[in-house]
Amino acid sequence: MACTCSHEPAPKQPNSKFRTALWIALVINLAMFFVELIGGAYAHSSALWADSLDFFGDAVNYAISLAVLGASLYWRATVALAKGIVMATFGLVVIVKVIYAYIQGIPPEALTMGAIGILALIANVVSAVVLYAFRDGDSNMRSVWLCSRNDAIGNVAVIMAAIGVFGTGSMFPDIIVAVIMAVLGLTGGYQVIKKAQEERKTEVHLSH
Repeated sequence: MACTCSHEPAPKQPNSKFRTALWIALVINLAMFFVELIGGAYAHSSALWADSLDFFGDAVNYAISLAVLGASLYWRATVALAKGIVMATFGLVVIVKVIYAYIQGIPPEALTMGAIGILALIANVVSAVVLYAFRDGDSNMRSVWLCSRNDAIGNVAVIMAAIGVFGTGSMFPDIIVAVIMAVLGLTGGYQVIKKAQEERKTEVHLSH
């Protein structure tokens, strides 16, 4: 996962396959945002609600990525830096939601959690597979891959949380998963920020 410094010329502009992959991921994530937003509110699930925010953030990220495909490495890295900050911010928002859910003490509805979790997992696996070929590109390309990868991991955790809630009747499996998703957002955001800063410095160095 560690980023490596490079003083090579900026990579070539992504081809139409990357653009198509971004559009597919954008549509999937925007649709799932609404599904999980409504389902999370209905099921009183912190994990689903948090995941819906993550879907929305990813949809925005993909839209921004489409807008800067033809830009220079410096500006692609600048956008990636902003996206990394957004990813980390969502992690902090999830932590706040977990604290609120704990205070309320309402256990989520397990069957709704599980059903939506499975649907979200399928959606994110499709997105991750579509974007997999571009995971080793610049920070902008890497950020979109990390978004889908983190979401797929998070959805598996949501399903496990639903099973835990169903078996125990407790809200804690839901809270634990929400915390895991928060950590994924924070660490993923850090990785993107780190690589974006390196690319910005490299581009500035090469331009002088």
